[in-house]
Amino acid sequence: QVQLVESGGGLVQAGGSLRLSCGVSGRTSSSYIMGWFRQAPGKEREFVGAISRSGESTYYGDPVKGRFTISRDNAKKLVYLQMNSLKPEDTAVYYCAASTVYTITSTGIDYAYWGQGTQVTVSS
Repeated sequence: QVQLVESGGGLVQAGGSLRLSCGVSGRTSSSYIMGWFRQAPGKEREFVGAISRSGESTYYGDPVKGRFTISRDNAKKLVYLQMNSLKPEDTAVYYCAASTVYTITSTGIDYAYWGQGTQVTVSS
């Protein structure tokens, strides 16, 4: 079993930056593919990006490519989502998730563990 806790959300102006953190407790964090998803009001959950167990590989959804970066520190059991050049359409609740599948995946059902989410609001 693993528990995930996100932090770092808040209100930021368009063009600004935020860094979200996800703390992983329970089993060794390097056991999991880690992903970030988001859900805006009235919209379906959307894949943001994911990182491999070692941190060497990342994969991003098209809306955030070139603006968001995922990294991880397995020793500290932390996963980060650095968000730059934020846009109002990035406003959503952001969720950290952990998966035991073999390789990076963008499919939500592949992630067995989810955090409670953190709100990110980007003002225009």
